[in-house]
Order: sequence, then C-alpha cells, then structure tokens
Amino acid sequence: MILPDPVPLPPPPTLRLRLDRAALMANWRTLDRLSGAAAAGAAVKADAYGLGVDLVVPALAEAGARQFYVAHWSEVAPVLRHVPGAAVAVLHGVNNAAEAAYARATGVRPVLNSLHQIGCWLEAGGGPCQLMVDSGINRLGLEPAHCGDPLLHKLPIEALLSHLASADEDTPQNGAQLALFRQMAAQIPAARRSLANSAGIGLGRDYQFDLTRPGLALYGGVPCAALAGQIAPVVHPEAMVLQLRDLGAGDRVGYNAMWTAPRAMRVATVSLGYADGLLRAWAGKGALQHDGHDLPILGRVSMDMVVVDASAVPGLREGDFLTLPYDLPTSCAATGLSQYELLTLLGRRFDRVLG
Repeated sequence: MILPDPVPLPPPPTLRLRLDRAALMANWRTLDRLSGAAAAGAAVKADAYGLGVDLVVPALAEAGARQFYVAHWSEVAPVLRHVPGAAVAVLHGVNNAAEAAYARATGVRPVLNSLHQIGCWLEAGGGPCQLMVDSGINRLGLEPAHCGDPLLHKLPIEALLSHLASADEDTPQNGAQLALFRQMAAQIPAARRSLANSAGIGLGRDYQFDLTRPGLALYGGVPCAALAGQIAPVVHPEAMVLQLRDLGAGDRVGYNAMWTAPRAMRVATVSLGYADGLLRAWAGKGALQHDGHDLPILGRVSMDMVVVDASAVPGLREGDFLTLPYDLPTSCAATGLSQYELLTLLGRRFDRVLG
C-alpha cells in the first residue's frame, strides 16, 4: 500500500497522562524548604522518572531548581533544550574518551566514580566535575581507601556526592554512612557536598549539607513518614472506554478465566494494559474511576486492555475516559510495586500533557 502524501496525522491517543504542573512545582519548593540551608536539585533521569523531560524540566527550572541529574549520557540532549550544560550532571561518569569529549563539548559535568574515571577525565583535559564517593551502598563511587589519592587534587570538584542506601528506613546504616561521608569529605576539597535524596531530606539537617538531590518526591512519591502530608500527587493516567457489554451470571472475563460474574452486570473494556504500566499486580486490587465512582478491575490485565465493572456508572459511554487513581503510596501498598516502578513503568503510548 502506498501511503498518501502527506501522511495524515493520527487520531488522538486513547491514553492520556495528565501531569499536574502546579503540584510538581510545589513539591520542588517544599523539598527545597525542607532542605534547610541546602539548595534542592532535581533528579530527572529516566526521562524525568517516566513523566517526560520536556514537560518536567521547564517546570522545575521555573520553580527554582538549578542542578539537574541524569544517569546516562544519552539522556543529556533533551535536558539541554531547557537548561545550560553546567546545570546538568551525569551520574554514570565518564568511562572512555568519547564520553569525556562529549562532556567537555557540552559543558555537562560528569560525576566521577573511580580512579579509572578520574584518569579518563584528566586525559581528556579535565575541567569542572562532580565526584561520587561510596559511603556504604557499594554501587558507584570512589572507594574510601582511594580518597587520599593525589589525582583528586587535580580536579576542580564542584560537588562531592554520596548516596544513602536506606534513607527510607530507621536504620543504623544511615548514621554510619553519614559518619563515613564526613570523613571522606574532610579529605577531598569540594565547593559543595551532597548526601540526601528525597528520603534523606526527611532525615534532617545533619544529612542535608549544601545540596540535596530529590527525585521520587518531586513526582508525588512519599518515601518516608517525614514527608507524609507534604507531597502532592502529580500523575493522573486516563484511558478510553473501548467497548461496553452486558454479562450474565457465570460469564468469565479475560485470560485464564480468572474472574466469573456473580450476577448480571455491565462491564467496560478499557484501553490500558501491562504494556502501559498497569501490570498484572493490579488485578483484583485496583479500580478506575469516573465521576467519583469506582470501577473495579476484573480478571487479568492484558497487554493492551483491562476490563472493569461499570455497574456503578449506567451513563458510561464508549469513548469516555476513565481515570486510574495514582496516589503513589496507596498504589504501592495495593500492588506491591515500588513507587519508583509505578512511575517509570508508565508506557510511551500515553499522551503526556500538563494539566
């Protein structure tokens, strides 16, 4: 088949992801305030936790954020459409000459994690950077035994970072990491120091230093009790009703006939499935909503569809949109998925819009 020229625009998507811009900005300002004397940055890795860099970064910049963190070098270019290179740092550092050259050309700061990465950076000509030290999470970061290496004195370190492993728990590990970070910071000259993520902000002033790095809480996540009641939901998924049908008692729904109608009832097939982030963990544990009414999920979630009980909404029509309540702590408790997974699993078929 030969396509027409020009190819017509596709019809509107049957999935919408409405992002509350005001709530996003308010969350950053709340976290900045809770950071005390420290400035709050923003983790925008993984396409701003799946919500969309082009929507999220301008809002955070308008709110006041001046430091943005991504993980991969492939994530840099979209962020640079909105903020200068010096405001962006890449957590995975530089592992070869190509990455170092790209960092120097864009002005983006690498977060160096090892003597190998420091060597790569210096061989490329060096320049302003950030440095991650490992205080006990044993992922990325310079090992404590290397903190006295002479190479470190050749680096203009704008920020010395470490990462808390269990800031969302009341555990002695937090205090141990804090003590070790202080010891390493005493050996390494840096303009600023940064230890706290979203949950770390809730641990209080001792953990906040000069710069905090919230991520999850910006987007509506509540990782610790100290932030409860202070973080607003940001994400509101919406999906179209594809078909309505009447079931009789004994009719079964979906793959493997996991649910059987106990009576005659009206159900709706909705354009939302596990390819969009509604994993099978939601089956029997969640509901969509319309006009304030709950429409419980029935049977297994399919790749592209889910069936819900529409009995409470007799006026529902095919083409109407339903909302998936997405309060992250509540959804986490219902499904067993982490709040991070709930955000980053949201698929690319959603039309992401500010609302």
